[in-house]
Amino acid sequence: MYAVIETGGKQYKVSPGDFVEVERLPDEAGEPVEFPVLFYSNGDDIRCGKPTLPEIRVIGSVARHLLGKKVVAYTYKRRGGYHRKKGHRQVLTRVTVERIVAS
Repeated sequence: MYAVIETGGKQYKVSPGDFVEVERLPDEAGEPVEFPVLFYSNGDDIRCGKPTLPEIRVIGSVARHLLGKKVVAYTYKRRGGYHRKKGHRQVLTRVTVERIVAS
């Protein structure tokens, strides 16, 4: 059984028991969260939303908040002595997918 959810402008394929790192959610650690489901499959039962499936819910809980890998953006102009280096770390939330509820 798996579902495709959307959060933070990105789509993730999840199953019960998975950990998924999504963009920062406003919830605190230990709080339950729900995600809109775009696609659902349970062996022979396959459903695709237009755009979402309101009768199916993915329920998880916030495990913790963390920072992603550092991404370095470096730019320069040759022969001018101009260079700039910037770093960025995305703020992420690790979510544990507890169950997929289909009615």
